[in-house]
Amino acid sequence: MIEESSAERVPLPSHPISQRPIILGVSGASGLIYAVRSLTHLLTAGYTVDLVASRASHQVWLQEDGIQMPTNPAQQAVFWREQAGVATRGTLRCHAAGNVGASIASGSFRTLGMMIIPCSMSTVGKLAAGLSSDLLERAADVQIKEGRSLIVVPRETPLSLIHLRNLTTLAEAGVRVVPAIPAWYHKPQSINDLVDFVVARALDQLAIDCVPLQRWKG
Repeated sequence: MIEESSAERVPLPSHPISQRPIILGVSGASGLIYAVRSLTHLLTAGYTVDLVASRASHQVWLQEDGIQMPTNPAQQAVFWREQAGVATRGTLRCHAAGNVGASIASGSFRTLGMMIIPCSMSTVGKLAAGLSSDLLERAADVQIKEGRSLIVVPRETPLSLIHLRNLTTLAEAGVRVVPAIPAWYHKPQSINDLVDFVVARALDQLAIDCVPLQRWKG
């Protein structure tokens, strides 16, 4: 799934990495490569990541890549590291979608914030309505109620009026909405370059700069 990348050759940042983890939510939207590339860069930079993938994301893995994602959290961690191409750097903890008693379900669990990438319109709708039927949605709801950073990266087109209203509700609650829309001014040479642009812009919302990206200079 992953094209050859220079991400693993990027030196670790000289500044200390926060001990607080970032929560990475993976919903059942198309575009799992966005989640994989996010994990690649975060682990390469030495961050701690708590990852939760929704039940629907298992079906997306089968549809997009013909891969069966394990359900066991320990096996999932091995699976995600293999997909991300990062064997040892950073810390990765995976959580079962049905484990609503996990650490990330509590407001007392301190984090750098949470990013849902890709984010389905179903997830957006539930969050806008204050509903949480699994750990991913519960963890996101906690970020909102605690006033912490939550970034959603929707990958859907066209957007219906319902979608737009739900996204507006989230934005009004302080959620940052970063659509999966790449740019071309950085002269992308591969699919990974296009994906990394979106990942970098999403991580910018958490003040995390770990994606090698040619930024606009004017």
